[in-house]
Amino acid sequence: MIDGKNILLGVTGGIASYKVVDLCSRLVKEGANLKIIMTKAATKFVSPLTFETMGRCKVYTDIFEGHHDHVYHVDLAKWADLFLIAPLSANTLAKITYGIADNFLTACLLAYDKDLIVAPAMNSNMYTNVATQKNLLTLVNRGVKIIEPSEGLLACNVIGPGRMEEPENIVKYIEDYFTEKDLLNKKVIVTAGPTIEPIDYVRYITNHSSGKMGYHIANEAKKRGAEVILISGPVEPFKISGIKKVDIKTNLDLQKEIDKEFTDSDALIMAAAPTDYKVKDVADKKIKKSGQNLSLDLIENIDILKYISSKKDKQIVIGFAAETENLIKNAQKKLNEKKVDYIIANNLKMEGAGFNVDTNIASLVSKDGVEHLEKMTKKELANKILDLIK
Repeated sequence: MIDGKNILLGVTGGIASYKVVDLCSRLVKEGANLKIIMTKAATKFVSPLTFETMGRCKVYTDIFEGHHDHVYHVDLAKWADLFLIAPLSANTLAKITYGIADNFLTACLLAYDKDLIVAPAMNSNMYTNVATQKNLLTLVNRGVKIIEPSEGLLACNVIGPGRMEEPENIVKYIEDYFTEKDLLNKKVIVTAGPTIEPIDYVRYITNHSSGKMGYHIANEAKKRGAEVILISGPVEPFKISGIKKVDIKTNLDLQKEIDKEFTDSDALIMAAAPTDYKVKDVADKKIKKSGQNLSLDLIENIDILKYISSKKDKQIVIGFAAETENLIKNAQKKLNEKKVDYIIANNLKMEGAGFNVDTNIASLVSKDGVEHLEKMTKKELANKILDLIK
């Protein structure tokens, strides 16, 4: 991940440079080692002292700074694991396209021989200008990774493309970049969230599943290079780009969507919490109160995990067991009856585990035994689970 990585940050002139102060703070919190180069124009928007404070590092602005034993624009290029330029102005874009090295940043870039990531930011007309688009295409053909700007209201009071991507998303991009792609060429289906079963035209049965566990699994699988199919109940704890997302409501919806993708998949991770029961006769209009109790005739839903496991060939199938008692006994029973490869078991009554929290305390149950895990974030647990299919 980002922790311990040496990131050389180039800041060019533009109003978006104020957002890079937040970016610095986020990278430091993720454990990155920062060094920062600012162009002369960038210092007109934000002072070097601000970046030194937030980045907890030295800021370089003068190419002639140095001593006989240090050539800083060369030393920094060697030091960096990654060179990130944010914001990238149209002027600096043009310079690096043609190899111009007339300041510290562009000279350092010529001495740098690893991956470059840039986040352009400029006026819409400048961004869509033929010259700018040609320069961006040239960088793409060289292998430069471009974090595309978004559309919105710009500082020049124009609505259009050119807004530098938000710092939070740039950090996610960099985290993705540093993640080992050990699931390349793997197709992984992840289910997440609850299902709902209608009672009448307006009411339904569901459960407390937030979808957080499944979404973290899908996001981490994407970062590790997998083709991800996320089949989600009616929740969205956070957005994930770069995957196929399918929205479902009922158990039958869930079953059908898994069926569509399962045959050529490598793994199914069933983090969703399907409702176990449904109403036998669903009313096609709202049931009105009558002053008396209402009785519902509930019948068992199809066991999707058991159904899918009966069809598996090469696929690894991982199920979940959310229990309130006899955790391991019930998980082992589920493992054997449903013929899955692993059960991720957790006790809903344990503090820091279960629904609607950001942590979990799980046990990995397989035919080979039980591995008890410490309390960890759901993101960390997601990677533990993905290690099972690596």
